[in-house]
Amino acid sequence: MPPEWNHLQRADLLRRSFSRRDFGRIATLVTAGAALPFYNEPALAQLSMVRNMPADAIKINANENPMGPCPEAAEAIHNIVKKGGRYMYESSFEVAETLASQEGLKSSYVDIYAGSSAPLHQAVLAFCSKDRPFVKGDPGYEAGERAATFIGASAVNVPLRKGTWDHDVKAMLAAAPNAGLYYICNPNNPTGTLTSKADIEWLLANKPAGSIVMVDEAYIHISPSAVRCSDLVAQDKDIVVLRTFSKLYGMAGLRAGAALARPNLLEKIKPYSAGAMPITAIAGANASLQVKNLVADRRKIMGDIREDTFNWLTARNVEFIPSESNCFMLNARRSGRDFYNAMASHNVYIGRVWPVWPQWVRVTVGSKEDMAAFKDAFTKVYNA
Repeated sequence: MPPEWNHLQRADLLRRSFSRRDFGRIATLVTAGAALPFYNEPALAQLSMVRNMPADAIKINANENPMGPCPEAAEAIHNIVKKGGRYMYESSFEVAETLASQEGLKSSYVDIYAGSSAPLHQAVLAFCSKDRPFVKGDPGYEAGERAATFIGASAVNVPLRKGTWDHDVKAMLAAAPNAGLYYICNPNNPTGTLTSKADIEWLLANKPAGSIVMVDEAYIHISPSAVRCSDLVAQDKDIVVLRTFSKLYGMAGLRAGAALARPNLLEKIKPYSAGAMPITAIAGANASLQVKNLVADRRKIMGDIREDTFNWLTARNVEFIPSESNCFMLNARRSGRDFYNAMASHNVYIGRVWPVWPQWVRVTVGSKEDMAAFKDAFTKVYNA
């Protein structure tokens, strides 16, 4: 919603979307000038946050990219700081136009956000309600589920398809034939597995009228074989595609992302936030999009480290789920939480455990040095 709107105008818009009880909770926060609780990236979207982690820890818990921003982005960020006294709203339009051009979209089909969690949360507010559930795969990224619970909408978890560990779209539709939002993270977090374009198209063709399919492509650049869904956006389907600069582009702490959808869907998502993008994030994102071979080069670097790790685990008969992302799931053969603590005792911090798979842990693929330390700690811990 426009920043010049007063608190009463904001509250009135929210009132039309939620029950009286929900409105009371949300309006209080908006009137106080606070963000909704599930907009807080470190507190919710970054569920792997660890307090008091040693400075020399091996941090392969949060799906971050240790390479950080590319040199071109770092230079652009450095150069823009001296202009920090300006809002520079127009810079966001430049990123939107560049991304739209690369995806074969009109610029009106792209909105830029501070990361991709904001449009995910806001889409839940826009399309879900007490009678229109939020549906996701399990295990899957939990942020949208938390947002749904906050507004009183049901969150329906549907197990991933056994063996292939992709989203079972037919089971998702059967579990909630009146859903407001069907959420597919592709590649999936935490498994790194792919859901086929054909399955996504099936869901779009068979879902109920008025519901939306959201495809979170946060990890799409890392996968060597994932098929993007931006062409479905261009066809004006009932789909919202999310992108982020946090993963392959190495800008997790800078906060830049995008929502791709036809304009009337983007307009339904917009009202639940206000404020300009940080100009540092915009500068870094814009510069990153201009580097011709950045995606291909980083995909190979990350893929080579991932495959080396998989080969090492396979040689030791360790069960894991093959991934096309920068994370994977590993069977610890005991309480995943206990295994996490044992690895942490060797200063290696791996990812969290999902309740549906209590003996499995997520591991982020870090640098060569990170994974060497992982292998050393793993050798000491796995058979202990």
